[in-house]
Amino acid sequence: MKKTLLTIGLALAVVLSAFTIVRKELAVDTAASRIAWVGEKVTGQHNGTVKIKSGGLEVDGDQITGGSFVIDMTTIDVEDLSGDMKGKLMGHLRSDDFFSVEKHPTATFTITSVDKSEATDATHFISGDLTIKGKTNKVTFPATVSMVGGKVNATANFDLDRTKWDIRYGSGSFFDGLGDKMIYDDFKVDLLLSTK
Repeated sequence: MKKTLLTIGLALAVVLSAFTIVRKELAVDTAASRIAWVGEKVTGQHNGTVKIKSGGLEVDGDQITGGSFVIDMTTIDVEDLSGDMKGKLMGHLRSDDFFSVEKHPTATFTITSVDKSEATDATHFISGDLTIKGKTNKVTFPATVSMVGGKVNATANFDLDRTKWDIRYGSGSFFDGLGDKMIYDDFKVDLLLSTK
């Protein structure tokens, strides 16, 4: 009887292990990943980048189940200007009018759900909590995600309303009479994320 129970127990363990999916965390390749941004105003636009400092994706087999990232706000860069004009805008973006980088040197994004998409231009919808300047809001955006050779690659293009994080400088939603000095509330984000 003991031998039979042992045999059944071993067989059950083998069957269960065959169906067990290995959960793991893949570190973000910060050198291969990037966040590009475009901010628009009545009279034109500016664009630049900000770097991902660290992070990882939680995967279950070939499915992303979670993850979190730290964005280094001290790396905000402006790419469409040079010289004094570039330095002036970078300083303004890092000031309390915008991202308060001295007080809040990092922003974070924590994934809360990843759902498959039926859209033709995206494979998934990613939802999560985005914290900027100490304020957290839930965001959802479409993304194209693939896993090749155990590495995840994801791209996404979406808009964020800066005023949800109390970034109101030049916003026509909060200030009257701005004329051609008005800056639109939404800014565009172009994300490329790769894991090691």
